[in-house]
Amino acid sequence: MDNKKNDRRNFLSKLGVAVVAGAALNPIISNASELLMNNEEAVEIKDFKGSLEDLLGGGYTNIKLKMQDDLRRALKKPMKDRKWGMAIDLRKCIGCNACTVACIAENALPPGMVYRPVIKEEIGTYPNVTKRNLPKPCMQCEEPPCTDVCPVSATWKREDGIVVIDYEVCIGCRYCMTACPYEHRMFDFGEKYSDGLPFVAEYDNRPSFEYGKEWGRKDKHSSPIGNVRKCTFCTHRIDEGLLPQCLTTCIGGANYFGDLNDPESVITKVINKLNVFRLKEELGTEPKVFYIT
Repeated sequence: MDNKKNDRRNFLSKLGVAVVAGAALNPIISNASELLMNNEEAVEIKDFKGSLEDLLGGGYTNIKLKMQDDLRRALKKPMKDRKWGMAIDLRKCIGCNACTVACIAENALPPGMVYRPVIKEEIGTYPNVTKRNLPKPCMQCEEPPCTDVCPVSATWKREDGIVVIDYEVCIGCRYCMTACPYEHRMFDFGEKYSDGLPFVAEYDNRPSFEYGKEWGRKDKHSSPIGNVRKCTFCTHRIDEGLLPQCLTTCIGGANYFGDLNDPESVITKVINKLNVFRLKEELGTEPKVFYIT
């Protein structure tokens, strides 16, 4: 009987983790996030072989609040003096796709368009294989090959390092899609989730606020329909002092964001202390998305 009770207790304990993961897409996750934060901090202490204060500093106990303050401090500097970057801890990513769904909702993305896919990779050689979840936002390259090929200069790199697209200039030639070595750029064909239904659903008419402007997609001639689109690290949020939506939604605390030019920022301390790599570094693109292993 005792063994059955222990088995039941272990099962319910594991089930609780799954329930919390599923709740990431629900507004009530705010309470669960506070509880998970304690576990996240414990992992950080182990990773950095020191107290949490070594990473946070200033008396912080919540790493996301520290990153948001890092962001707001960086915004006080001229744009040319800050350089935004992101780090993703692959040891913590559980492949729940909460970041993917949150990004779609935040940017009102149409069918087939995903700024934040989570790639499932098989690592190793049979029979010694394992699986890895690889979130893949835009790399925000320091040397972006996509900008050089645009015939109308509709895409360029801001002074803070974020690669952007001017929807009102883009002619939809898709040269930049071919040039991107990370296959991240997508074309907006004007599709809607309610295509084929007797009426257009309300969620298909939601505007997006990329680049700080409202984009309605009301008809086939309205931008960004007919334009190339991509992840922007949520410029419309960070310019207002808010962290990217994907980071705030991650229940595992697998994401870090901040100013790479700030030696006291969380992002700088993370990429300087842990095992870090970047995708396709050999191409010389100098991506500003770092992966922790």
